[in-house]
Amino acid sequence: MDRDWMHEQLEFFDHLVTQYWNVRYANGDTTEERKNLFEAEPTVVRILRRLNPDMPDVEVLGQSDWGDLTTNVDEVRRGIGILADMDEWKTRLAPDSPSLPADRLHPWVWDAARTFWESAHYRAAVPAAATSINAHLQNKLGRRDLSDAKLVQEAFSDKAPETGKPRLRIPGAQTDPGVQTRQRGALQLGQGAFFALRNPAAHETGDLAEQDALEQLATFSVVARLIDQCQVET
Repeated sequence: MDRDWMHEQLEFFDHLVTQYWNVRYANGDTTEERKNLFEAEPTVVRILRRLNPDMPDVEVLGQSDWGDLTTNVDEVRRGIGILADMDEWKTRLAPDSPSLPADRLHPWVWDAARTFWESAHYRAAVPAAATSINAHLQNKLGRRDLSDAKLVQEAFSDKAPETGKPRLRIPGAQTDPGVQTRQRGALQLGQGAFFALRNPAAHETGDLAEQDALEQLATFSVVARLIDQCQVET
């Protein structure tokens, strides 16, 4: 909606009503004023209906029993008030949105990213968090031969463990379809985080926007919690 135009039209109509009554009370000829009001009325009615769809029969002009013109500017002025306060309503009356405190992210993520974050190096914070997760995963599995996405693939593989290749298992009965789904999801999420977030953050230039970096750290925080909660199967 073009709120400025709507506001202008309602203000103009209110001005025309004032002009009409000034001339009317002075016992002057109101022919021109009546003409201007009737020409402006259709647009005003459309605007008011748009602002208040629950009142489709709104009228701003009519005739008295003795044939004189009547004007109803209450709805017009109400419309002006609505347009004036719409932006305030959107801001002030919006429901409280949840916040994501960075220091509530998984410690593997935030402890590694914090120094970079505090100095506003948001892009550097992301691979730092990924490197931390990789190190904790290597320690948990006792493996140094693989890293990053390849290590995640081996860790969450649904294959049986082999010598030197322990696996991570989502807690729960491994025959449970829900547990199996989470296992596959953890594999895909972990690999996706390293491929889609860690690698570009480490190799591309230019900084990330703060919000983008926070969302990426949150993704790695989910990965870290999954790894942290998993059991090692040897």
